[in-house]
Amino acid sequence: MAITDMEEDYDLPDASLAKEFYAKYEPKEVLGKGISSVVRRCIEKQTGQEYAVKIMDVTEETTSDVQADEVTYAVKKEINILKMCAGHHHIIALHDTFESSTFIFLVFELCRKGELFDYLTQVVTLSEKRTRTIMRQLIEAVAFIHDKGIIHRDLKPENILLDDNLNIMLSDFGFAHVMAQGETLTDLCGTPGYLAPEVLAVSMYEQVDGYGCEVDMWAVGVIMYTLLSGHPPFWHRKQMYMLRAIMEGKYKFGSPEWDDISDPPKDLISKLLVVNPKKRLTAKQALEHPFFKREDVLSISPSMLQTVPVKEFNAKRTFKVAIIAVLTTFRIRNLHFNPPPISIDTIKHDPYSVKNFRKIIDGCAFKVYAHWVKKGEEQNRAALFEITPKMDLKVAQNSHSQEQEGNDSKDYQNLESNLSQPELLQVPDPRQYKNRRTESERRNIYQKSDDVKFFL
Repeated sequence: MAITDMEEDYDLPDASLAKEFYAKYEPKEVLGKGISSVVRRCIEKQTGQEYAVKIMDVTEETTSDVQADEVTYAVKKEINILKMCAGHHHIIALHDTFESSTFIFLVFELCRKGELFDYLTQVVTLSEKRTRTIMRQLIEAVAFIHDKGIIHRDLKPENILLDDNLNIMLSDFGFAHVMAQGETLTDLCGTPGYLAPEVLAVSMYEQVDGYGCEVDMWAVGVIMYTLLSGHPPFWHRKQMYMLRAIMEGKYKFGSPEWDDISDPPKDLISKLLVVNPKKRLTAKQALEHPFFKREDVLSISPSMLQTVPVKEFNAKRTFKVAIIAVLTTFRIRNLHFNPPPISIDTIKHDPYSVKNFRKIIDGCAFKVYAHWVKKGEEQNRAALFEITPKMDLKVAQNSHSQEQEGNDSKDYQNLESNLSQPELLQVPDPRQYKNRRTESERRNIYQKSDDVKFFL
């Protein structure tokens, strides 16, 4: 069921409350909704250019003037950070802002292709070449904000938008913070599956140093792992076990998803998902990794060309090379249209090990469970890829592990209870609004307390 015109008009602020905005822009259809905000496509009257406007009602979720002031302060903080990041071609551009007594309008460039999360849901996994392009753009954006002392703290595919050419745009700076020299942070915020171990440690233990910009690079590693395999490296039906895996840095390049992936991307991921933040790669170091150097092999400078000796033309050798190239092309083409046969026994016993079958199975799973992907923390995208028997982790077999289990359980239970409280994690509890969306909206509207993604 689509959003009706009456519902769309109902969400529009009264003209008397937003005269400046209505004088310059014409609001159009709703692109997304949050608890206290709505994102619409809008057209600038003077130029006819399309934008996305995020309309926030600062009084919607507040019960006092003090809370309203806090919301207004947080939005203005985000605006200032976006202005600091202006000009980078992979960070969402803030075009205009308006403020009234009850509403704040943020006008952004329009990203028609939507979230990287939704794109990944459609294609399941990305090739190494496509992953290289996306990760280079993302890490360049992260390096840019880190050079300015800005920590994002909520990097994930849902906060990465795609333009018409599938280039990324980093968005959602609601949790971002400008770090002072030598400053460390101790507050718990972000998305559980992308939280770095040091963020969890600060919330679990006393006398633990705060965290810094390194937490963004941990999230970059999680994103890269997800792009290549189709599921996050750390996930469990019970959040306590997921948090423990993050704290211990336990993940694996399992078969068959990683069988066709080369070593350089695995090596980069392993150097990003390092528990010790001091040993984790920085953004600039990550850009120097061999995984990103493959695209630079053919880029030779003129000075290098002068040092290359010129060989004499040999017609026989040239003709031989041309024949080999033609034969190779025909063999590759024949292999593409006539792939080698797959044994029936393999299909019967382990169809998921065959790459083509794996693509079909995963694609069908998303078509069947598309409405189920974003419902909440109890139902995670990674569950669609679980190919091992569902079984709860048992208490360790020997006495030593039993003792360790008892010592750690209370800490993880306390952290899990904190993560389940929206006011502590600073993100809304998905269960409070998971039944508020229609079937079509589930695919196109991602609800969040203070931010929404904007796309057609």
